[in-house]
Amino acid sequence: MYLHLGQNVMVRRQDVIGIFDLDNTTWSFRTRRFLDRAEREGQVISVGEDLPRSFVLANGQGGEVKVYLTPLSPAALAARGARNRFESFF
Repeated sequence: MYLHLGQNVMVRRQDVIGIFDLDNTTWSFRTRRFLDRAEREGQVISVGEDLPRSFVLANGQGGEVKVYLTPLSPAALAARGARNRFESFF
């Protein structure tokens, strides 16, 4: 099953590590440092051009962690994940 992050970007639900609210998490020095490092290493993927409201950590191919910045709220993403809307047929 997949989690739709917006703008035709989907990740497998089993690869999702966490969904985080940017307003509540970026006040922390450690979170900002983590996001800065991920961006320097090319692990940040911006979903859409709107102001991001949340970020999703997910395992990528090869075991690296990807950070998806999405304009959707964490509540909307959690609701989408709970619906099991996208199923894998493989």
